[in-house]
Amino acid sequence: MNSMITTPFLDRQADRSARTEILLGYAERRALEAQESAERKRLEHEQQCAFQNPPEVRIRAWETVHQLRMPSTQLHPVLTAIAAATQLTLAEVRAEQQRRCGQRASADV
Repeated sequence: MNSMITTPFLDRQADRSARTEILLGYAERRALEAQESAERKRLEHEQQCAFQNPPEVRIRAWETVHQLRMPSTQLHPVLTAIAAATQLTLAEVRAEQQRRCGQRASADV
């Protein structure tokens, strides 16, 4: 018969070590997730302001950043905020708004 003597001190030490490893792993994963999220937000913001992007892409990026859809009302006050955030003119924002309305109307037919 093989008898094994365990010491409570060593068991507790191994248990603490395992818990510390798990917590460190979790903390590292959370830090990595936070870093990836910050990078994603930075890229979305860049897309929203990038001059090489057409108004459609910039406005879509604004919608993604704010998790909102551009309103279809021509005089909605948020249109000026969209124009400022995307560095477009209000006329360009309204033109994209009309283009979208035209697409919806042709899809309904």
